[in-house]
Amino acid sequence: MMQIPPSMACFIKHSFMCYCCCSAGLVGSAYHIVAFPPETAVEALARATSGTVTMAAMGAIFGMATCLSAQAREAPDDPTNYFIGGCASGIFLGARTHSAITGTTACFGLGTLAMFTKIGKKEGWRLTGPPKL
Repeated sequence: MMQIPPSMACFIKHSFMCYCCCSAGLVGSAYHIVAFPPETAVEALARATSGTVTMAAMGAIFGMATCLSAQAREAPDDPTNYFIGGCASGIFLGARTHSAITGTTACFGLGTLAMFTKIGKKEGWRLTGPPKL
């Protein structure tokens, strides 16, 4: 059986995040266009593109920062890597909105969410479904 190098495994594992974020951005943009109808088709296209590209970039930044952190720290399954990736995505969101408060809050919020998601997966936490007996 062929062994996948750790750098390629990290890329494969986190590229899915970019696809999910791109899809979420597309769905969110569609809801925004329906809720607040634009006056022209060009305005609708600009809104859809802006939301989708922002979410796709956040997913790509999260995946890249998480992989680079894991390789630099030589700790592939450490939840701190996920905090760093989430924080990097939050900083990008702050830069996109030109707001230091948004960037700081998003850094802390997304980093904490990503870290606890990783911890929950490692420890088998569940939010839904029947209780374990």
